[in-house]
Amino acid sequence: MVAREAGVSTATVSLVVSGKARGRVSAANREKVERAVAHLGYVVDSAGSSLSKGFSPVVVLIATDITNPFYAELISAVRAALGDRYELLLSVGDPGSPTDPASIPRLISQRPAGLLIDAPNAELVASLPAGTRAVLLDAPGLSTAWPTVNLDVAGGAAELARHLADLGHRRVAYLDSVVEVETFRVRREAFCDTAADLGLEPCHRASSLTTVDDAAGAFAKAWPAWQAAGVSAAVGCTDTHAYGILAAARAAGVSVPDALAVAGFDDLPYSRHLSPSLTSVSLPARELGDAAGRALRAIIEGGSPQDHQVMLTSRLILRGSTVPSP
Repeated sequence: MVAREAGVSTATVSLVVSGKARGRVSAANREKVERAVAHLGYVVDSAGSSLSKGFSPVVVLIATDITNPFYAELISAVRAALGDRYELLLSVGDPGSPTDPASIPRLISQRPAGLLIDAPNAELVASLPAGTRAVLLDAPGLSTAWPTVNLDVAGGAAELARHLADLGHRRVAYLDSVVEVETFRVRREAFCDTAADLGLEPCHRASSLTTVDDAAGAFAKAWPAWQAAGVSAAVGCTDTHAYGILAAARAAGVSVPDALAVAGFDDLPYSRHLSPSLTSVSLPARELGDAAGRALRAIIEGGSPQDHQVMLTSRLILRGSTVPSP
């Protein structure tokens, strides 16, 4: 129907609607096809196309919890890196739980072009069938043959511990995530182990979901014991956790940073605008999404990533929420 309307061959129509016209179809014929498609309201049968190719033009980003604003920049960067030939869908599990390995076969049965798997644990990675087109994001501490784009969370956590030690803090607390994935384990262990190596007392610990209210509740519950132990600095495993610490400290009448230094991870855009502004380990969400999206696209299109294992640098951003210990 489109070929008849445009006055061209069906092969020409196929090249244009599949995005493969460049260098193979003249500009005049491409314009004829595009006019015919618009006039007829033609929609490409992606299901049929996926069966003939073995997969669809859909990429699935698997994430444990997108309530963290970090994911807004990550998703935007992935979308841009994939380009116009692919659609991006999200697969999100229950907040507070790692991604269920049972979801992998269900997703693969939909014949996606590929999977982007954020913050996996070892069990999830082990569930990936051989031959799956997949790239892992933020999977530090995992020994894996899968292409991976990592954030240097361990280096950033160690730098933060050294900063607090240099300020004279000797008793610190760490508000962790309840989600048991490698990225949170690595940043917690790197921070607490470095603190111990520098002579600080063992970390006092609590955990919460990645929401301000839940983090505030966890801090409020733990603070009486932490205060009695002489804790003078508290670190959230994300900036969102740190926001909860700030909110609960304010409600309890605890002065930040004079009585309690506070820091986090991510360096979200809001962190510089708080009062006091938040010291944070900057983790480059946009670069993470861009590198992972480009790597997966290379795999889908028959190539290989430029670098099989990528490590993105973290930076400690010092702001007003951390000052010398009282």
